[in-house]
Amino acid sequence: MGDNGGVGVQDPLAGFVGFAAALRAAGVPCGPQRVQAYLDAVEQVDIGDAAQLYWAGRFTLCADPDDLIRYDDAFAEWFSAEPPRRRRVTASRPKQARIAAMSPQSPGGETDAEPGQLRVAATDADVLRRRDLAELTHAERRHLRELLAVLRPEPPRRSSPRHRPARRGRLDPGRTLRAMLAGGGEPVRLARRDRSSKPRRVVLLLDVSGSMSPYADALLRFAHVVVRGAPASVEVFTLGTRLTRVSRQLRQRDPEQAMLAAGRAVPDFAGGTRLGETLRVFLDRWGQRGVARRAVVTVFSDGWERGDPNLLGEQLARLRRLAHAVFWINPHAGREGYAPVQSGIAAALPHIDRLLAGHSLATLQRLLLEIRDA
Repeated sequence: MGDNGGVGVQDPLAGFVGFAAALRAAGVPCGPQRVQAYLDAVEQVDIGDAAQLYWAGRFTLCADPDDLIRYDDAFAEWFSAEPPRRRRVTASRPKQARIAAMSPQSPGGETDAEPGQLRVAATDADVLRRRDLAELTHAERRHLRELLAVLRPEPPRRSSPRHRPARRGRLDPGRTLRAMLAGGGEPVRLARRDRSSKPRRVVLLLDVSGSMSPYADALLRFAHVVVRGAPASVEVFTLGTRLTRVSRQLRQRDPEQAMLAAGRAVPDFAGGTRLGETLRVFLDRWGQRGVARRAVVTVFSDGWERGDPNLLGEQLARLRRLAHAVFWINPHAGREGYAPVQSGIAAALPHIDRLLAGHSLATLQRLLLEIRDA
């Protein structure tokens, strides 16, 4: 330290008091209390270390950001030492652990995450939406369940024989006459009516055989979301070696409880496939009696048929005559180079409206739009 500082003389205290006086002369308002705090701090540091001495004075003698430049100049002149360089402190952003769609939100609707984090999370969620459901890791499957939970399917609508008041449509004689009586016999306004609409029934037939087992859990959770969206107009059945109705189990609000109940109800998970026989049972017991009439029926299957493909074709022809629309969802149809050569798919193609992919969340979301617009 330099001679001005007085640190190296016999009375170092006088040197520190002199430094405080020099600061006041430079325009830094350090009163007696700050000077005393400075002297107390100096006693706790190594005065031979310029850095410790610098920070002891800066923390105690400076009260305003404008004092910092004056303090640095006075410190360099008094102690003949350069002030230590300040390191730029950058807060490290924590890695995004959850997908953007499920980020916690504040009551005002703003997310707690920073914009950069949301962009990274949104990218992760977008990649997950396009991943093949059979290739997801355990952690990705948990995220997929969260994304499925926020889906809001809209059921298809159909016209009802009942009428409702409308601005346009056919003349409503009854309401017009009542309005005339209320107005003294004068036809003040002509009332009109139009047909009302109601949800069209949706039927989901899920293949749970061994070849479809990698997709079974995700498809059942997807079916749970569709059922919860319109419990009164959605029916779900599983196809394997036998037909099982799981609509009641999937109407439970909690998805995990619904999956457990459906698992207990289905005895032929990961078994064989007899699509023709199970479709015949469905049509004989449920379809002909009204479940499939004017409904949007969606079959989820890869088309591997152990039974007679001709029987499958015959039953699909029956189904097509009953239903409003028939979709076939094949997880392999979304892969490059896929050709519908499986025996079941080949028998089904002449009797279905659309063959769609169903291997990812993005394709399932597109399916919801197809069902809505059917």
